[in-house]
Amino acid sequence: MDLEIAELGPDQRHSVVDLCGRALDLPEDAAEAPDVVDALWTRAAADRPVVALGAYRGTDLLGVLVCSGAAGDARLGHVDLVAVDPAHRRGGVGRALLSSAERILAGLGAAEVLLAGNPPYYAWPGIDVRYTPAVCAALALGYRQDRTAWNMTADLSYDGSPALRPTEPAEARLAGRGVTVRRAGAGDLPALTEFARATFGGAWDAELAGSVGRDRAGCHLAERDGELLGFAAYGSSRPSWFGPMGTAPAAEGSGIGGVLLRRCLRDQRAAGVTAAQIGWVGPVPFYSGSAGARIERVFFLYRKALGA
Repeated sequence: MDLEIAELGPDQRHSVVDLCGRALDLPEDAAEAPDVVDALWTRAAADRPVVALGAYRGTDLLGVLVCSGAAGDARLGHVDLVAVDPAHRRGGVGRALLSSAERILAGLGAAEVLLAGNPPYYAWPGIDVRYTPAVCAALALGYRQDRTAWNMTADLSYDGSPALRPTEPAEARLAGRGVTVRRAGAGDLPALTEFARATFGGAWDAELAGSVGRDRAGCHLAERDGELLGFAAYGSSRPSWFGPMGTAPAAEGSGIGGVLLRRCLRDQRAAGVTAAQIGWVGPVPFYSGSAGARIERVFFLYRKALGA
């Protein structure tokens, strides 16, 4: 029976989550399939075009793909998620899904497709290097690797973890310099997003909106005389992920970043998270020193020019 590629609607969400739970080989990815699908398919649609595709043989769903346009650049399209039932791999399912996604993204104006995260809502920065079949499929379909990214893991599984070191002494020192550290509330969101835009640029507005005041998510901030000096957030992508965070350049080296980071990690531990993922890390030494985090996941990011 021929393979059919069809666009999926919200009523197929349960089937997509179920397939992802079976198809994602890493246990931590499979366990978070509901949060991943919700972020990529439901929440992302608020600020960019999102299309979910299913590969069917008869009534059997063999594979799924979620793709999206880049909110800030219509020339870029992203493939956010591809999952193929393990019993049907190496049968052309992934190739058919990717080919269909390329045509759809080209129709939306994309000139290039990235197998890479599309912030603020993304599953992973790219393809985890342990997903060997996915790496092979990307290369076979003409994608070229252009970047490498990594996540760090903060161990929250035991009381003596460096990630859970008390912050009270450092907070007292900061208070002596007029700095207040506290949990952010919904009323802080406008100032937080403006601070993030003005200081760091990028797409952190939506990630902050996805962290402040949401269940299984949160944000902490530092301020002096009403002026924001830094923030740290978690849970926007899913409950076990930390980020984004940022400290004003003038406050770097003050200890604010470490305090904000560990306050968030403490929240995540209280919510039952035993290993926090610090996603798409930049300053490796900071996270290693402040929370004993280690590089654990490495991702290849790919791109392909359409029509080339």
